[in-house]
Amino acid sequence: MQIKAGDTVAVIAGANQFTTDKKGVKTRTTGRVIKVFPRTNRVLVEGVNIVKKHQRPKQQNDKGGILEVEAPIHASNVAILDPKTNEPTRVYVKVVDGKKVRFSRKSDSQLDK
Repeated sequence: MQIKAGDTVAVIAGANQFTTDKKGVKTRTTGRVIKVFPRTNRVLVEGVNIVKKHQRPKQQNDKGGILEVEAPIHASNVAILDPKTNEPTRVYVKVVDGKKVRFSRKSDSQLDK
């Protein structure tokens, strides 16, 4: 998996692929990767795939209720955003100075610092 925590990604498939603003213009949903689950090949993206979780109170002070939390989505449904063109792109890995570095396919720019 070539997606890491902290990457900015765009949703390219699924129900959360587009968001509609107040004027009715559809734009591609983007967000930052919070956590990566490599064993199940899923990623947690902030603001994407919001689900309602029913939680009961655990302590005397804590309130229960219905919370809205992000759920993981499959890594194949997201693509890393190119830093130059700000479009979804594929990634390739090249060895530079003995270290593996990720590069963008569209603009050939370096993703890792």
